[in-house]
Amino acid sequence: MEEEEAPPSNDQFPVGKCDGESLKERDSEPTGLLDGQNGLPEGKKEFVAPAVGMEFESYDDAYNYYNCYAKEVGFHVRVKNSWFKRNSREKYGAVLCCSSQGFKRIKDVNRFRKETRTGCPAMIRMRVMYSKRWRVLEVTHEHNHLLGAKIYKSIKNMGSGTKRKLQSRSDTEVQTIKLYRALVIDAGGHGNPNGNAREVMNFSEHPNQLNLKKGDSQAIYNYLCRMQLTNPNFFYLMDLNDEGHLRNVFWVDLRCRASYGYFGDVIYVDNTCLSNRYETPLVALVGINHHGQTVLLGCGLLAGETAESYTWLFKAWLTCVSGQCPQTIITDRCNALQNAIVEVFPKSNHHLSLSHIMKKVPEKLGGLHNYDAIRKTFVKAVFETLKVIEFEAVWGFMVQRFGVTDHEWLRSLYEDRARWAPVYLKDTFFAGLSASRPGENVSPFFDKYMHKQTPLKEFLDKYELALQKKHKEETLADIESRNSSPALRTRCSFELQLSKLYTREIFKRFQFEVEEMYSCFSTMQLHVDGPIIIFLVKERVLAEGNRREIRDYEVLYNRTTSEVRCICSCFNFYGYLCRHALCVLNFNGVEEVPSKYILSRWKKDYKRLYIPNHSSNSVDAVDRMQWFNQLYRSALQVVEEGAISLDRYKVALQAFEESLNRVHEVEEKQE
Repeated sequence: MEEEEAPPSNDQFPVGKCDGESLKERDSEPTGLLDGQNGLPEGKKEFVAPAVGMEFESYDDAYNYYNCYAKEVGFHVRVKNSWFKRNSREKYGAVLCCSSQGFKRIKDVNRFRKETRTGCPAMIRMRVMYSKRWRVLEVTHEHNHLLGAKIYKSIKNMGSGTKRKLQSRSDTEVQTIKLYRALVIDAGGHGNPNGNAREVMNFSEHPNQLNLKKGDSQAIYNYLCRMQLTNPNFFYLMDLNDEGHLRNVFWVDLRCRASYGYFGDVIYVDNTCLSNRYETPLVALVGINHHGQTVLLGCGLLAGETAESYTWLFKAWLTCVSGQCPQTIITDRCNALQNAIVEVFPKSNHHLSLSHIMKKVPEKLGGLHNYDAIRKTFVKAVFETLKVIEFEAVWGFMVQRFGVTDHEWLRSLYEDRARWAPVYLKDTFFAGLSASRPGENVSPFFDKYMHKQTPLKEFLDKYELALQKKHKEETLADIESRNSSPALRTRCSFELQLSKLYTREIFKRFQFEVEEMYSCFSTMQLHVDGPIIIFLVKERVLAEGNRREIRDYEVLYNRTTSEVRCICSCFNFYGYLCRHALCVLNFNGVEEVPSKYILSRWKKDYKRLYIPNHSSNSVDAVDRMQWFNQLYRSALQVVEEGAISLDRYKVALQAFEESLNRVHEVEEKQE
């Protein structure tokens, strides 16, 4: 056990740390000065006191937090005790106390120097946990002496006068902000101590500061602290502006990170709350699971719709998913979003949300003279054209016929057509998030849990309830898919084959395509080039006014490779074959859907049999995040298998207990 003196802090702490150059101490007495005449910083700040259960990434982070807290309250810190492992001399425990703790021995008393030790009981005791984080185990807040700058005036001239150096902020890299960073959030926006609430800020006027009301920062801190205690490997980042005000926040829990490993191929950036000026400026990163349900992959609170904020958010998210970029990113029409995606995800396919565009049609075109006719032609161009030349012809007819050539919104849409019109996106995989059919819609992830006036504190309470409901829905869908067999409606071999593989919901969608094969009344060859054949499939479709009309679909089929591609591109848009492709397979005597067209992400046992591995096979000696991800994904396979029956559950639980005991034995040997 060793005792060492902790240097005081006399500057407002910058990004990352509060300490800088150490000041030399004599006789274990603090010699620094508190900043400001009253010992407290200017402006009103919420600085949460230490509490049992707080966790920090390292001892230095814990020490720096307590030192910063002490500076704000008005006392100095000393390291009372430290504990080290015998062999490695690695520190595993410590007690930080007020510098007035204890009393000097009589022989050490200097009668020319004022005694500052009063036996003060204020302290925190902490220890490193198995997770390698430092956790606060005991806290005493009470002091038995005055706090603030006045108590240090008697030692004012004893210091060396050395100024601490501020640690510079890097504007180009996303930095991990430790837990204590959450404790200096400006609660009042403008530091106004009067009044119970401040006026709502205008996003455009203050894009550099998060829109917080009184108590919001405390709510954010409470949530993050609670999640770190209850959710293993909970990950969050905070971004402060140059004035120390909270600008952006990002967080992602264990389940979200696991979901990205399975379903991170296509994501939707849901910025509904931010773009529509909700009281809670939320941005959600959303994916699609094996039941076709939306799953949360990460969340953020942003100061405004700027390229800088979105870039920070995406970099933060990329940090926690081991740098693996999604294949396709879908967003609304926003230049700031587009610029951020180009910078952070240059290799991803970025496309615009068609459902978002269709929702804008009444707003943007509703005031035009021939609105109904324009809307009908617009819908035909978007949903009924199969070739680019057809889209161009219908669009050209619309703008010429109704005199809307100079309409700004339509003109900008046409310029962006390659990023939202389905006819241009047939080579991009969307996993059902494309909304490429009339009436389809991608709803906001938290649509049922918040509205425009929902306060941030209320949202954070509803957030966990919303996720619990989503997780319950997925679990119930898993059980239903695994323990029941869907009813077959045809004698088609394709239906029987995929009823054994697909989850219940995805099978229902595929089953509809099988049933609609009977609306395709003609399949004939158009062109033959060796093993490659172009077929023409005729289908009777229901058009406007409940009338039937015939449409032609071209389907390419390769007899050698079993490749089948329809001009409607259902497979890329939704992840399963369409009725037209199935007709061609059936026409050629194929009795089973080729394996290349049965995506693993739709299978009922996908999460049990597939362990995503986005990192290399080599184990990084210091990357604990990589360790956790690989361990979690391996353990999840045992969980999924163990939940099938009671016998499997007992075996899996026993295996976990035995593994945990063996891990503890390793730790005990090291000590």
